[in-house]
Amino acid sequence: MDDLSQDRILEVLKQVKDPSGESNIVDKGLVGDISILQGRVVFSIKVPAEQAPKLEGMRKAAEKVVSVLPGVEKVMAALTAERVPGQPAASSSTPPLTGGGSAPSGPAATAASGKTGSSAQLDVPGISKIIAVASGKGGVGKSTTSVNLALALSELGLRVGLLDADIYGPSIPKLMGVSGKPEVLEGRVMKPMEAYGIKLMSIGFLVDEETAMIWRGPMVTSALNQMLREVAWGELDVLVVDMPPGTGDVQLTMAQKVPLTGSVIVSTPQDLALLDARRGTAMFQKVSIPVIGIIENMSHFICPDCGSRHEIFGHGGAREEAQKLQVPFLGEIPLTMELRVQSDQGRPVVIAHPEGAVAQAYLTIAEHIRTSLETGEAGLSKPAPRIVIE
Repeated sequence: MDDLSQDRILEVLKQVKDPSGESNIVDKGLVGDISILQGRVVFSIKVPAEQAPKLEGMRKAAEKVVSVLPGVEKVMAALTAERVPGQPAASSSTPPLTGGGSAPSGPAATAASGKTGSSAQLDVPGISKIIAVASGKGGVGKSTTSVNLALALSELGLRVGLLDADIYGPSIPKLMGVSGKPEVLEGRVMKPMEAYGIKLMSIGFLVDEETAMIWRGPMVTSALNQMLREVAWGELDVLVVDMPPGTGDVQLTMAQKVPLTGSVIVSTPQDLALLDARRGTAMFQKVSIPVIGIIENMSHFICPDCGSRHEIFGHGGAREEAQKLQVPFLGEIPLTMELRVQSDQGRPVVIAHPEGAVAQAYLTIAEHIRTSLETGEAGLSKPAPRIVIE
């Protein structure tokens, strides 16, 4: 493990030729953002935007030479495509990446925001449907909702996986009561963790929970791409993706690169959260991803002593917002002490108290989602959006 240092990594990366073939990627100053976390090495390679689609082989070669170093368990290299200011975008006639078989393990290109064109998203073999659970802001209970919806869909008989796409604040390991590291199978593919019949993957399984993830956007999207496409998910009816909060670059890139079937927006009833829910809805609509519906979380608080109902954050705001945006309203989730306690203990309420009001609310919403996935309601029968790869 003593050999595993930034200097050693740079030394072996000198074996990789730069795009011109005249020197190597280290001496040309193309390697940056090297991160070493418990045997996992992440770094970026700066390349011209117009050359990015042609340099996937160089990226894989860089990963390969680092992977043989003592102490290395996993390598993730991201091509950071930077365009010179004033330089025009690459032509849309660039040969598109194709799906089928094994997909590239990192982003060989960057998506042009808001454009549609000749390049299709890469499918994930074995996964029938992918739905994103998102919110315009943090603190609305999105991860708790993702976990319980995944379990509720499983209770309905579907084969379900859960991907924690929140690199900076992974919550799925804690909420599902799972720890440890995933097994690496043949071909350096990771075996997903499992709990309650659900297959799981999260950056939280790969780094210490107290580690601060100080990564730039390209490194985050590369890690997410690998957790999606370099995991032995097997055959799944639906993969639930717990998206990061907000509507920034990471969220937009995920929406464009992942063949999402649809999205679910989580909000609390108060006006501030609804403003952000509106932005989240708008983001998915701009990239032609159907919105399955909106969930009002923390709709009301149920007192554990007297059982009375208190509308702490107001009530009905998400339903009204769904009507304004002309998207389905999926239902209300109450806030209870039990929900908080069970979540902290890694025993989701759908499993811990399946007959309770909260679990039944999740199951009802899951039934709505399953119906949408099966019937193509809310625009779900539309083909996945196509994007230009630069």
